[in-house]
Amino acid sequence: MTHPQATYFLRASGHSMVEAGIFDNEILVVDRAIKPRNNHIVVAVVDGDFTVKQLYQRQGRIKLKAANPTFPDIVPTDG
Repeated sequence: MTHPQATYFLRASGHSMVEAGIFDNEILVVDRAIKPRNNHIVVAVVDGDFTVKQLYQRQGRIKLKAANPTFPDIVPTDG
């Protein structure tokens, strides 16, 4: 681990990231010290719940994309 004090494990739940190789009930290794960039897979809090999605940033706009076409994109709003 590069940043052991900033690293934790998270269990995935659901099917929104299957095309990225993340399946239901898998353990993910998350390093909070890595600054998220465009196309990174990130853990985000949306409406009080954690979600794992691919981050898209363009011209100051942010979108969270699932790696499964049956799930809609998430476009965060202020707050």
